[in-house]
Amino acid sequence: METSTISVIILTVSFIIFLAINVPVAVSIGLSAFITCLYALGPAKGASIISAVSSSSDIVALEMATGIDSFSLLAIPFFVLAGLFMARGGIARRLIDFASTLVGRFTGGLAYINILTCMFFGALSGSSIAAVSGVGGCMIPEMNRKGYDKNFNVAVTTTAATTGLLIPPSNIMIVYALIAGSGVSIIAMFMAGILPGIVTGLFLMIVAGIISKKRHYGTGDKATFLQMLKAFKGAFLSLLLIVIVMGGIFGGVFTATEAAAVAVLYAFFLSVIVYREIKIREIPGILLQAGITTSVVMLLIGASIAMSWVMTIENIPQTVSNALIALSSSKIVILLIINAVLLFVGLFMDMTPAVLIFTPIFLPVMMELGMEKIHFGIIMITNLCIGICTPPVGTCLFVACGVGETTISKVLPSMIPFFIAMVAALLLITYIPQLSLIIPQLLGLM
Repeated sequence: METSTISVIILTVSFIIFLAINVPVAVSIGLSAFITCLYALGPAKGASIISAVSSSSDIVALEMATGIDSFSLLAIPFFVLAGLFMARGGIARRLIDFASTLVGRFTGGLAYINILTCMFFGALSGSSIAAVSGVGGCMIPEMNRKGYDKNFNVAVTTTAATTGLLIPPSNIMIVYALIAGSGVSIIAMFMAGILPGIVTGLFLMIVAGIISKKRHYGTGDKATFLQMLKAFKGAFLSLLLIVIVMGGIFGGVFTATEAAAVAVLYAFFLSVIVYREIKIREIPGILLQAGITTSVVMLLIGASIAMSWVMTIENIPQTVSNALIALSSSKIVILLIINAVLLFVGLFMDMTPAVLIFTPIFLPVMMELGMEKIHFGIIMITNLCIGICTPPVGTCLFVACGVGETTISKVLPSMIPFFIAMVAALLLITYIPQLSLIIPQLLGLM
């Protein structure tokens, strides 16, 4: 058996074993990388075990340290902090008021408001969890009072919150751009996600509308022009964040990383000074929460980059690439296989480690078949958005069930139509590359 094949087996089996015994994901990644490196530098090379252990430890530690030594990654803690300010600072409620004047008059209007607000909020915070807690905390109780089924309300919020990972800014796009390497800028990824995010939101709205019509969920009053103007005025300062962040990047005023810092300052200004919904005494707790979230993400990134180094040295991506191409030379078939694998992975793995681990494996395959890196990144993120809505590791689903005061077993039947909508959107995004590429191409970003 070839050395690379043995390395694939060692890496995969050790990682699965560590996860099965509840070792944290980041630690599981680091340990499996260390064990694989140990084999590659020891038995595979005929070196002594002491020498292999020393060399493997040094390599994994060095790769973890250098992996997170990136200016681009500074954007992640800033966007995390900005999302926390937005979730608690009254921004979600003002977006809901504005969205209700746009779509509240239709059958199932509150479901449309929920989805549209999640799309707005995602475009501001770049966080699905912030959207679930911020928007869901307002919308789910309101939908309950208006006679909508509680589990339907949680299903709508859970799936709609994922649009924030496609509509810029998005932390996971920053991670993908870092791993994908040359030819993938953060701003190009941001722009590539706009249409796929809108398409996903529209598919969710179609399903919500069909269900609402069958169940006779109510409509709101048609908003007058003055009401729309008033709601827009209330949400204007919140929506202005999109203009500041994206306009500043395009205008060359600041980079994507610097834009994240600007987003923090602006979100702080709105939440603490203008809206006054966050008290000064609450800020240390928010900073602590942002620090904890960031530390988890950075540990994942560092460990995953160490694993990526091991995989590259052992030619694991090339081995997987050859195996996939041996199955079929059809781009359509290979994309179906990769989508199926990623959907399965999403059931058991959170989005960040999945992107970090599987990008180096699958990206070379797709590049060999002539796919753009940016398009594949959007496909991967869309895939994994479905995963964060599914048990057993569906973070959005867990948070939404907590907000909606229900259980996963009760919500899952209501989730099925929305899963179908998301898979349909995924297939559209997969096989119509221009949905992802047209905006970056028009803007000269690729």
